[in-house]
Amino acid sequence: MSDETTDPATEIFVTHRNLLFTVAYEMLGSAADAEDVLQETWLRWVKVDLEQVREKRAYLVRITTRQSLNRLRTMKRRREAYVGPWLPEPLLTAPDVAENVELAESVSMAVMLVLETLSPTQRAVFVLREVFDVSYDEIAAAVDKTPSAVRQIAHRARQHVEDRRPREVVSERETREALESFQHALESGDLQGLLDVLAPEVVLVGDGGGVKQAALRPITGAERVVRTITGGLGRDEGTFTARPTVINGNPALLVRRDNEIDGVMAIRVEDTRVTGIYYVRNPEKLSRIESETRLTLD
Repeated sequence: MSDETTDPATEIFVTHRNLLFTVAYEMLGSAADAEDVLQETWLRWVKVDLEQVREKRAYLVRITTRQSLNRLRTMKRRREAYVGPWLPEPLLTAPDVAENVELAESVSMAVMLVLETLSPTQRAVFVLREVFDVSYDEIAAAVDKTPSAVRQIAHRARQHVEDRRPREVVSERETREALESFQHALESGDLQGLLDVLAPEVVLVGDGGGVKQAALRPITGAERVVRTITGGLGRDEGTFTARPTVINGNPALLVRRDNEIDGVMAIRVEDTRVTGIYYVRNPEKLSRIESETRLTLD
């Protein structure tokens, strides 16, 4: 699309583009796939007779949802062939995302991983209803179900997510304080400091995509996690630094080795201690951690 194009279809699409990207990203967990979905949405949108569309925003969300569902079903085969655990693609987000508690939680690594356990239709219904507050009638039109069926799907999906999401939502300040303690112990090699900040049942999930070294299964337990971080992830590969950043609306660490980006560590905090560490090292997923991506619920 040319920046000089000012026709109504383009103006409406650009107005809602950040919202459409957020919908697609929450459904797919992949910025690259979300961008492809937006391109597909645009190609369908420009063929629409705008005079026949009363709610332009709702119509665009409907197209985006349908295209995301199509892509989710094809992505299943790709995920099954993925080497090791699959984590969502991390995004450097603007400060306003962190300030929106609902949005920040919905795109956090912990919650995005829970969404991965839903079926494509359940995920679409949950995201549209619980995150974007779309009406049941509009969701029904987007997923080709009746409103009553959508209500049932929404109830089951909500229960599924509630059973698996973090037990409590902690403040950004609490998360940042835990992250600072974790960062200091990590950079200084303070094993006891790491054990002190990690919960006994902490889980480490590493995503190397078969390109970078990462555990092929989640690592559970503070001592095992410390051994993995300080040894198995290659602390001896070069000069190691971990600097604070904001990923998916939540405090995280940008890890560098010899000044080259190695990955992103996002964390989950409960009761002031780290209960989850999500370490994305796959280079294909690190293209959006130095320039901000705009996410919005509006």
